[in-house]
Amino acid sequence: MAGGSRTRSRLLVLGAGPAQLGLLRAAHDRGLFVIAVDRDPSAPGFRYADKRALVSSEDEPGVDRLARAERVDALISPGADWPVGIAARIAERLGLPHPIDGATAALATSKQRQRERLERAGVPQPRVLDEPAAPCVVKAPDRQGQRGLSVVLRDEELPAAIERAVEASRTEAFIAEELVDGPEVTVNAVSVEGEFHPLTVTDRLTADPPAFGVALAHVWPGAEESVAAIQSSSAAPSASAVAVAARAAAALGIRNGPTYTQLRLGADGPKVVEQAARLGGGHDAELCRLALGVDLNGLALDFALGERACVAATQAPLAGGACVLFLVAPEGELRSTEGAEAALAEEGIHEVRLYRPPGHRFGPLRRGSDRAGAIIAVGGDRDDALERARRAAGAIRFLVG
Repeated sequence: MAGGSRTRSRLLVLGAGPAQLGLLRAAHDRGLFVIAVDRDPSAPGFRYADKRALVSSEDEPGVDRLARAERVDALISPGADWPVGIAARIAERLGLPHPIDGATAALATSKQRQRERLERAGVPQPRVLDEPAAPCVVKAPDRQGQRGLSVVLRDEELPAAIERAVEASRTEAFIAEELVDGPEVTVNAVSVEGEFHPLTVTDRLTADPPAFGVALAHVWPGAEESVAAIQSSSAAPSASAVAVAARAAAALGIRNGPTYTQLRLGADGPKVVEQAARLGGGHDAELCRLALGVDLNGLALDFALGERACVAATQAPLAGGACVLFLVAPEGELRSTEGAEAALAEEGIHEVRLYRPPGHRFGPLRRGSDRAGAIIAVGGDRDDALERARRAAGAIRFLVG
């Protein structure tokens, strides 16, 4: 044990990858004693940890033993679904604070259970298909990050899609849902004692198949066509993306803590693709701080530590637009990355994050974990922010061999 570390609250963070970078840095800057677990020894978030453990964030017995041995004061799982349940259950067993309990976490981390609960509550969502048929989406009910996820446009593609989902699933199961045509948005919010506080609503620009569902950018505020899609729908005016996300949180019993909700804006209104009881894994908290001045990472830490979380009733925008633009490297073994300093020097660029060290082998883009980095930018409006980010991205070169 590090000398004097007991004077600092000890936080166990499940994961030290790109999705956890912002929270880990915020915990470090707050002066917490940070213990991070990740099975990847080169995980970029380890740089912000006082202690690191090469343990999978999905290894519940291993994380439990570590939490007890380190006598942690709190656990948190930012940016990853399955460990949310692990953190909640371990916190319950150890009598530690946590924004949600194990039962709520079980609903939030299982796509099948979530679908059933939202259906009972009448929350709009893609229809589950008892008899899968194209066009549809096939997914593993207990995975995230596009693992086992396929869009099926022809019936002959179904067997392979089902096989991929079953292989990825922890329970060798799959679910098939209708393919909702329309733009995709993300609602980032926090709940405090059951009151839902929406923060940023961003357009989620995604890649084409076979990288179906992989975000290439989060852009704030939402584009006019997204707003128009809601307003021109046949649904009730109250059925906005924010309202539907709030109904989903209430249905799942998420009364405290951050939520990250992905929705498709179909012809008949917004539908919940999924809701997670955690921070978004695409640097959503950092975008929120640039856009609104709301420290979403700090709020997540408050919830995890059992401290009082305060959210202003309204937030005045600090910027006209903001975005997170993800970087994709060519296939091959990474030798070096050039141009990061030049990219950061571009106007409006807040941060350039590079995920992988030399020696990492990039394959084709199929999942979120295949991305190479991200650029976080602000601008006079959303298009200006996105243009600045793209200009900065043009300065970065991934040299592969």
